[in-house]
Amino acid sequence: MAALPLLLIATVLATVGKAASPYDQYIHAPSSRTLHPLSAYQVNGTVTNASSLTGDSPGSAIFKNPSSVTYDFGKDIAGIVTLEVGDVDADQYIGLSYTESSLWISGEGCDATADAGIDEALWFFPTGPGNYTVSRQHERGGFRYLSLLHNTTGGIEIQRVTVHFTPMPHYRDDQLRDYTGYFHCDDELINRIWYAGAYTNQMCTIDPHYGDAVPFINVINSTQLGNETGPNPWYSNYTITKGTSALVDGAKRDRLVRAGGMSVAVPAIAVSTNDLISVANSLDSLFTLQKRTTGQLPYAGAPFPTTYSATYHLYSLLGVADYYLYSNDLSYLQTKWPAWKQALNFSLSSIDDSGLMNVTSPLDWLGAGTGGHNLEANAILYHTLTQGLALGETLNESVSLLSSWTQRAAALKTSANRLLWNETAGLYHNNETTLLTPQDGNTWAVVANLTTSPSQRTRISASLAARWGTYGAPAVEAADSTVISPFISGLELQTHFLAGDAGKALQLMRLEWGFMLQDPRMTNSTFIEGYASDGRLHYAPYSNDPRVSLAHAWATGPTAALMGYVAGLRVVGAGGKRWEVSPMLGNLSFVDAGFETGLGVFASRVNASSAGGVVTGLRFSTPVGTRGTVRLPGVRGRLRGSNGSTVALESGVASDVPGGTWTLELGAESTSEIEHEKSVEGGNGTYGGNGTYGGNGTYGDNGTATPFPEPASQNTNGVGAVSMSLLALVAGIVAFLL
Repeated sequence: MAALPLLLIATVLATVGKAASPYDQYIHAPSSRTLHPLSAYQVNGTVTNASSLTGDSPGSAIFKNPSSVTYDFGKDIAGIVTLEVGDVDADQYIGLSYTESSLWISGEGCDATADAGIDEALWFFPTGPGNYTVSRQHERGGFRYLSLLHNTTGGIEIQRVTVHFTPMPHYRDDQLRDYTGYFHCDDELINRIWYAGAYTNQMCTIDPHYGDAVPFINVINSTQLGNETGPNPWYSNYTITKGTSALVDGAKRDRLVRAGGMSVAVPAIAVSTNDLISVANSLDSLFTLQKRTTGQLPYAGAPFPTTYSATYHLYSLLGVADYYLYSNDLSYLQTKWPAWKQALNFSLSSIDDSGLMNVTSPLDWLGAGTGGHNLEANAILYHTLTQGLALGETLNESVSLLSSWTQRAAALKTSANRLLWNETAGLYHNNETTLLTPQDGNTWAVVANLTTSPSQRTRISASLAARWGTYGAPAVEAADSTVISPFISGLELQTHFLAGDAGKALQLMRLEWGFMLQDPRMTNSTFIEGYASDGRLHYAPYSNDPRVSLAHAWATGPTAALMGYVAGLRVVGAGGKRWEVSPMLGNLSFVDAGFETGLGVFASRVNASSAGGVVTGLRFSTPVGTRGTVRLPGVRGRLRGSNGSTVALESGVASDVPGGTWTLELGAESTSEIEHEKSVEGGNGTYGGNGTYGGNGTYGDNGTATPFPEPASQNTNGVGAVSMSLLALVAGIVAFLL
C-alpha cells in the first residue's frame, strides 16, 4: 500500500472519538452549549474594560452611573443568560435586553414578540458577588445582540457573561454539530445558504415546556402605538407539545407549532440533521386539537386560539406524509390514518359545483385574498389528494375510497385549469373574480403538478422570474404587494427546478437568500420571516417592525432544494426504499452532498461541463436493498457498479437501479467530455484529491455507504448517542483504497 493511504489511515485513527461532519466549517451550531460574547458592539456612558467580557476567560467590566454595553455573539443564538457579578455598590440594578437585528438595540427594552410595542428588559438586583441567572420562563428564543443596562448611580463589576444555548434540547451538549447531511459546491454563497437553513431549523427546535405563552393575544393589537403599550412583559413558559423537543415556527416569536412552516422545514431537516422526533411531536400536538366531530385541524397549536385555516388544515396532513416519507415509520402512519382521512374528507366537503374547494376562512400565511375558489388552497388540496392516494395504497385502503379520491383530484385539476389559467399572462389567477396572479398559488400549482404540460410550467417559471426586484421575488397577493416571503419564495425555487431551469433557481437563491444571509442588519446565520421588496426589514403583515422573526423555519427552503434538485438526491419511497438521482447543476461545476435515513446514507459527487451544466462525472451511493432511477438528460453512457455490473442509460435514464455505489461512464461519442472530466479530477481533487471518495471512507467497495453519526434516537425520549464507529470507517477506507 502506498505511503499516502497509510498516512491517511493513521490520521483517521488519531481522530477516533471525534464525530466531525464533512464541511463542518460551515456549521453555525456551537460545539458547546456554553457561549460567550465575541465582541463589544457599542458602549454608552462610563464602562471600563467592556471588551474584557468577550471570550470565555474571566474579565472585569466596571459600570459607573447610567451606562450600557451591547455585546455581539456573531450569530443568532438562544438561551439563558448568567451574569457573574464581582464588586457591587449598594442598591444597584443591572438589566438585560435582547435583539436579533442591530436595528432594534435599545436601552428601553428588547425587540418585540407582541403586535405592538417592544418587550421589557429583564433586571437583576445584585446584593453581592455571585452568579445571577435569568429564570427559565424568560428564556430568549433568538438574539444576536445582548445589552447590559446599568441605570443607577454607583458602580457594579461584571466578571463574565454566559449564555446556556437551549435549542435542540434532546441532543447531547457536544452533539449539536453532528449533522447527518452535508452539501458542498464551487459557490461559497450557496454553501453558506445550505448550512444557514439547517441552523435556522435547529434554532426553531425547542424544549416544548418553554413555548410562547402569547400573554397579549387579543389584548395588544397592531393598531396601537408603542407608547400606548410600553415595554411589554413576555414569557416562554407554556407547554406546547409532549416529548422532549418540538419544531416551532420561529425561534424568538411564534414559538408555537404551525403546519405551514413545517411543509418547508421538514424536508430541510431530513437532509441535514434527520431530527424527525421533533417533527412527530409537533404533528401530534396538532392532531390532539382536531375536532372529533368534523375532522377540522387547527391553524396553530396551543396556546394559540383554536381557529380554522383551509390551507394550514391541509398542511398538517402533508406533514404526516412528509414524516412518513423520511422516517418509514409505518406504525405512526397507521395510527394517524383514521384522523387523516376524516380531515381530508372535511376539506373535500367544501368542493362545490365548480369542482373547486370554496374557501371561507381568510387565515393563511398572512397573504390576502384567500377566499372563494382560491388557487393556492386548491393546489394544496390537489397535492394532499395525490399524497393520500400513495399513503392509502401503502395501507391497503379500500379501492372504492381511493377511486373516489382519484376522481376528485382529476375533476379539481380540470376545473382549476379551466377557470383560473390565463394563457396570455402565462400564470393562474388567484380566483375567477380577480386578475391577480399570485406567487403562492402559481408556485403551488407547479409543485403540486396541477399544471397540465411542461410548457405551462416553463411559462409560470419565466413569468414569476420577470417580477423579481433587487431583493427577491415579491408576493404580489399580500395585502401590501411589496412583501417578500421566503416561505413562498422557497416554493418558487422548486417551481424553477421543476420547470427544468436550475440556473434561474440558483439566481433567485443568491438574490434573496444571499441578501438575507449577508445584509449587516440580519443575523448573518439564520433566515428572516419576511421583509419589504425595497430591502427594509419591514414585513407588511405587521405594523410593528421589531416583531419580525429573524430565525423562521419556513424560510429554509434552499436546504432541501439544493439537496433534492442540485445534488439530485431525492427520497421518493418511505425511508428511501425508492429514490431518484437527477442532478441539475445550473451554472455550478461540481456538487458533493449526502444525507442519511434509517436505511443508510445517500451520497453523490457530481461534475458538470462549463457549458449548460451537462453532467460529465457522477459517482453516487445508496443503501443496499433499495432501488431507484437515475436521470441525466443529454448524457450517453452507462453506470458501473462497484461489483463490476453495468446499467445502460436509455435516453439519459436508468430505471430500477439497485442500491450500491455507481460511477458514470460516458459513451465513446463523448470523448471530449471524458477528457474534461479527467482534467477536473486531476485539477481540483474531485475524485481522490480531497478525500471525498477515497479519503474519508464515505464509500466502501461493497456498495454501501458508511453512515455518518446519527444525531438522536428516533424513539423513546429522543436522547441519543452518536452511532458511527470510526473503526468501521477506517475499514471502509482500507477496503476502498486497496
